[in-house]
Amino acid sequence: MGPMPSQFRRSIKSSEPEKTYFIENLGCVKNQVDAEIMISALQRTGWNRALNSDDAEVIIVNSCGFIIPAKEESIEVTLDFRKRYPEKKIILAGCFSQRYGREVKSALPEVDGIFGNHAPERIVEMINEVGEAPPMVLIPDQRGGEVNRSQLLSYPGSAYIKISEGCNHRCTFCAIPLIRGNLHSRIIDSVVNEIRGLLERGVFEFNLIAQDLASFGTDRGGEDFLSLLTAISRLEGDFWIRLLYIHPDNFPLEIFDLIENDKRILPYFDIPFQHASEGLLRRMGRRGNYDTYINLVKEIRGKVPDSVIRSTFMVGFPGEKAADIKILEQFLREAQIDWAGFFIYSREEGTKSYAMKSTLSQRFFHSRAESWKTSLEQLQQGVTEKMLDRFVGHELTMIIEEAVEGEDLFLGRAYMQAPEVDGLIVIHGDDFTPGDRIPCRIIKQNGLDFEAISLL
Repeated sequence: MGPMPSQFRRSIKSSEPEKTYFIENLGCVKNQVDAEIMISALQRTGWNRALNSDDAEVIIVNSCGFIIPAKEESIEVTLDFRKRYPEKKIILAGCFSQRYGREVKSALPEVDGIFGNHAPERIVEMINEVGEAPPMVLIPDQRGGEVNRSQLLSYPGSAYIKISEGCNHRCTFCAIPLIRGNLHSRIIDSVVNEIRGLLERGVFEFNLIAQDLASFGTDRGGEDFLSLLTAISRLEGDFWIRLLYIHPDNFPLEIFDLIENDKRILPYFDIPFQHASEGLLRRMGRRGNYDTYINLVKEIRGKVPDSVIRSTFMVGFPGEKAADIKILEQFLREAQIDWAGFFIYSREEGTKSYAMKSTLSQRFFHSRAESWKTSLEQLQQGVTEKMLDRFVGHELTMIIEEAVEGEDLFLGRAYMQAPEVDGLIVIHGDDFTPGDRIPCRIIKQNGLDFEAISLL
């Protein structure tokens, strides 16, 4: 028998069933980058991403395992998919799988595959074999080298750039080292080349992320973060560099000169202070105190007049008392931070604080922490509204995120707003496309949001 005609071979190939998957991404933006790497790896090997779980033969839940509510959500979402799709293959990927490894195999027999997060591009090995009994478990020890991302899950024109994995700070409450391991920094050329490639694809905003940006390179014996920013500054073009997550005990004051020399590095500082009571900070494994943190805020404001500061604060840490909350309230009034988030301590096994016990019952202590959190949020809302008032009347570049259906309105952000966590700007105008950058004037403040008009 002679060779099969090419036309017939093509018809057979086209009749093969399409390999489809759906990915449900949970957790933080670092998880989002991992999901984007998985999408790219799967696309290169013939798998097609379905935008609806109904249309997929395999479902990937990219889980979070950081705190108790996130772990509960990861389990609930996975079980819900199993209930809805008893015939589909389900892979539990991400931080929850990495943290609990093979324990998941017996605890969640509903899943067909368990995949960690140290090498997200290896999802291809898992998905090609999923369905074999017993459930396949792949928890890579080695870090992955994949940085290519063919599809981004961010709003158009914006991307997250993960410059390192893991952390060496060992804050007593934090499970990140248990999940993502010790600090592992990328090399400078790798980060710069990734940004260059995304620039060529039309990305404008680059949000640098890590557990602590300033620790970049210290795992190699040096502090390379400023060198990285300098290398990025050599790139040509119009873009934003936003700095997310700089540990307050590790803040590089030399960064002010770089921001002064390159306005593309936004004067936006995300600094997770966590608290202001020195006793609590020591129990958390932090070196700072009320005065050092206030002085850092004052120095930033003095050196960078247009600066915007975001922070996070924890309540309910073991041993916290009403007096500690009073100190934190005073700090918020004095620091006048632009944006702040508050969360309740989660007692995580494997962390140093796990053995720290409160003299109060867990239920009563959690109830009191909820009350403290609400009070602090109310205080901070007043501070934020006051701080935002200074932007009314200003002309700023804004990046369009999406259109408001049925209206000549668009939602966007300016430099003082990080994606997803800060307020938005309602922009009056027409014929804009998500990802566009347009000059606008802010005309009104509505609580934590703004209204603006296009100057085009």
